[in-house]
Amino acid sequence: MAEAVANVVRRINETIEDGNDALDLSNCKLITFPDGVFKLLTSVSDNIRVITLADNMMKSISSRLFTTFSLLRELDLRGNLITKLPEIVGEMEHLTCINLANNKFSIFPDKLTEIATLERINLEGNGITEIPVEKLNGMPALKWLNVKANPLDSNTQSALQSPHNFETEC
Repeated sequence: MAEAVANVVRRINETIEDGNDALDLSNCKLITFPDGVFKLLTSVSDNIRVITLADNMMKSISSRLFTTFSLLRELDLRGNLITKLPEIVGEMEHLTCINLANNKFSIFPDKLTEIATLERINLEGNGITEIPVEKLNGMPALKWLNVKANPLDSNTQSALQSPHNFETEC
């Protein structure tokens, strides 16, 4: 455990010292996004545009992540145990790409359809049966949706076969 904590601190310090706009905490054995990270990154949170938390063991994401890093453009949460996103995700005004592949979603995170800037959604390898295709069609920036390896019901599969404004992988 001490090694995992040291790895997280090292990566955060590198981000701060190098003035990076990306924070990569993938493969850090995280169960949650550590509160200490918010404190350490207070001075540079407005500079962070990309956060990668892939391949950890996180079951949920704190709404504080979205309020602290409000200028976030890309969020990679693939390979965790997440079942839902906080409501505040719908208020992310700059988010263009979210990767939620290989998590534990059984319901499509509806709040994503409220993000006008969102271009790419990856939900491959979850347990989702229904997709709100009409709401997705109303998203002005959406270009790509990946819902491969989900147990989509027949109505959803049919709806995804119809022409729409975005490319679909299912």
